[in-house]
Amino acid sequence: MPKAVIAAASRTRIGRAKKGSFVDVRPDDLAAFAVKDVVAKVPEIDPGEIVDVMLGCGFPEQRQGMNIARRAALLAGLPSHVPGTTVNRFCASSLQTIRMAFHAIKAGEGDVFVAGGVESVSQINGYPKELGGDPPSALRRRRRDCQRLHPDGDDRGERGSGVRSQRRELDRFAQRSQERAVAAQESGFFAKEFSAYTKEDGRMVASDDGPRPSSTLEKLAQLEAASRPDEVVTAGNSCPLNDGAAAVVVMSDERAG
Repeated sequence: MPKAVIAAASRTRIGRAKKGSFVDVRPDDLAAFAVKDVVAKVPEIDPGEIVDVMLGCGFPEQRQGMNIARRAALLAGLPSHVPGTTVNRFCASSLQTIRMAFHAIKAGEGDVFVAGGVESVSQINGYPKELGGDPPSALRRRRRDCQRLHPDGDDRGERGSGVRSQRRELDRFAQRSQERAVAAQESGFFAKEFSAYTKEDGRMVASDDGPRPSSTLEKLAQLEAASRPDEVVTAGNSCPLNDGAAAVVVMSDERAG
């Protein structure tokens, strides 16, 4: 039975949504850039060998709609017979595509796949109005319904001291993440996984927008909870809204040699 290996990886830099480096860049262009770049890193394969291009996307609508993986494959210059599949699992969508490539290789469906993800929060309007009026209110109502039906499924922990303890732990994790991201950026560690993106106006995006050298545990502790005072999630210990794309070439060990 063949084993799956990751032969190459590529990504754009990550821009802050609505105000960052990629606010005016189409998501299919970002995805096509990552796909084209990662395939070029494995010159031993013929692009026609690629069985499928699978991209995760949390909001596959508007400019991210109409099977963005297929459009990215065509824009990347892959042969027209190479299909594309868009996967939506929100925060784990791109990880799911790698899992799918792994399963396909193990099942003997092929030897070469491209897996990855794309998200451009800047290029979409968020939740469609027809899903229930004002999106934040609708989501809060739906969450309360879920908690009422499944009270043991609330993963935010108990209230009081338990919440305060979880909040401190989340903030410490977030601060450690910021420190590691800043160190990796300053040391050039990320250079092996990204390629600078040149925009239509000629400007080159060569660094991530997200890492904050000024972040401290004290500053994180001062942030208010996202919705209710007894919750632990804040803007400082959760993922920011971003724009960017990434891709990997997943191959069978036999084909990778």
